[in-house]
Parts: sequence; structure tokens; C-alpha cells
Amino acid sequence: MKVAVPSIMSQAGKDYLTSRGFELIETKSQRADVLAKEAADADGIILMTEPFPNRLAKQLPKLKVIARHGVGYDNVDTEFWAKQGVWVTIAKNANASTVAETTLTAMMAISKNLVPATEHMRQGDWGWTFAHPGFDLAGKTLGIIGYGRIGRMIAKKASAFDMKIIAYTPSNRSDGNAEMVDRDTVFKEADIISLNMLVTPETTRSVGKREFDMMKNSAVLLNFGRAALVDQEAMQTALKTGSIAAAAVDVFDDEPLPKDDPWLSTPNVLLTPHFAGNTKECMDRMAVDAASEVVRVLNGQNPQWNVNEPQFND
Repeated sequence: MKVAVPSIMSQAGKDYLTSRGFELIETKSQRADVLAKEAADADGIILMTEPFPNRLAKQLPKLKVIARHGVGYDNVDTEFWAKQGVWVTIAKNANASTVAETTLTAMMAISKNLVPATEHMRQGDWGWTFAHPGFDLAGKTLGIIGYGRIGRMIAKKASAFDMKIIAYTPSNRSDGNAEMVDRDTVFKEADIISLNMLVTPETTRSVGKREFDMMKNSAVLLNFGRAALVDQEAMQTALKTGSIAAAAVDVFDDEPLPKDDPWLSTPNVLLTPHFAGNTKECMDRMAVDAASEVVRVLNGQNPQWNVNEPQFND
């Protein structure tokens, strides 16, 4: 059987599949038109972040499993594919620690002005940093919106910084590393806020002008989750007007970011190219976990980390 994989996928994932007798269809792009042409006879696919439109059901008629190379699945219509008898799976445990590390790295970089200090030093301005002091993390409040695997890992790792950690999640379940509070309290009281929710109809564009108006003028927002969680224009305005002090953004509505995108001219924001899980170890884990789900399904077993329930015709 054949499995379509992105050519940039970790070799560990490719080896996992080929060592179990599967033939690879490696594609340099996962655009729908490319997949329709190059992966028409694929039995399974390992999918990164490209949209996976429903029309591919007719163009990939043998497909039995779409294995996400990560944990987000807002680029796949899970219910549609369930009706086609196709499993959609995620790499549930692969990236939580890495994304948490990247989120906290951004928090530390912003708190000490590391990026602008470096840029000014390269320009010969040694004294800029002394006129622009950073701030300590100890004693500050870290707020986490969304307390799943990544949110919990952020809280666990951040506990070493002597910060107060508060969190909001609809289930109100805590693991002891964060004080559970209501949503508005996070926006009003936190000095740094990390967005870690799933994209749902309720959370889409749920962080907007109302939330930015509640935040402290000195607050920092970290979005290493999904762009769809935030009203992009409202966030850019908040940064331009000083309604919030700074931000780190790793996820965007259009990826790669167009050269004329407003984010590129927005001040006080650390921009990164959707790379929160981009370490060798994490990429290996995601590739192998996704590949293992493909193997389970194509060997006639149920997957471990499915996010839909396919309807099969008897």
C-alpha cells in the first residue's frame, strides 16, 4: 500500500513506514492540486499544515487515513471525512514539551529585549539597551488560556521562574501547577498570556478588542497556538497604540506570510514562521507518531489518537 508524505518529513518517519512494507509517495508540496496529481492512488497520507479540501475525496478515492503531523487539525474537515470512511488522527503527545519550550523562550526573549538589543548592537548602538530595560519574570503572573497538553506543560516548566501561574479552561481541571480562574480574570490580571486553545466555533476570533482593552498596558501576548484564535487587526492595533506592550506570534492566517502583510510592519512583536515544534527531536516524534497511526489503520486496526469516528458501510 502507498502512503503520501511530505518530502521534508523526518527520515525517522519515512523509515518507520518503509521498514513495514509501505511504499512512499513523496511530494514537495501538499497543495491540493499537487496531491490530486501525485497522490491519487494513496491509501494514507501524513499531512502537515496545508488545507486539505473536501474535494480531494473524489481525487484520492483509496484514502483510508489522514494522519496529522502535529496536534492541530483545523485544516481538515473531520466530520466530512468521517462520512467518507476516512480516519483523521493526530500526533497527540509529540510536540507538547517542545512547543512549551518555544513559548517560554519567546517570553524570556521579550522580557529582556534580546532581539532589539541585538539589532541595535549590530548597528553600532551599544547604549540602546540601557535606555530600554527589560523586566523580571519572577513575581509576574503568567496566564494560560487553554489548559490541554501544551498549556499544562507550559505551566509545569514556567513554575521554575517563580511566577504566579493562572489558567482558564472550560473543564476547570487543574494539575496543581496553575490556579484555575475565569477567562476574564486571565486577561485582566496576567502580565504574560499564552493562547493554547483548540480552534472551535466558540474560540475562533475570540480574542479581540474586548480582551485587549482588558489587558494591562504592560502585558505581553504569546500566540503559538493558531491564528484563527485572534482578531488579527485588533491585535495589530493594540500593539500599534500601546494598548498592550508586546507580543510573540508564530501562526498566521496566510502562511508563508506575504511580503506586504501588516504583521511585518507591526511594532513590538516577535515574529516566527510557525516553527514552535521545529526541533529535530520533535520532528522525529511527530513523524513517527503520525506514521504509526497510518500503519495501524492500513493494517486493519483502529488508531490510538483519532479525532473523528468514520462511518463504514457494511
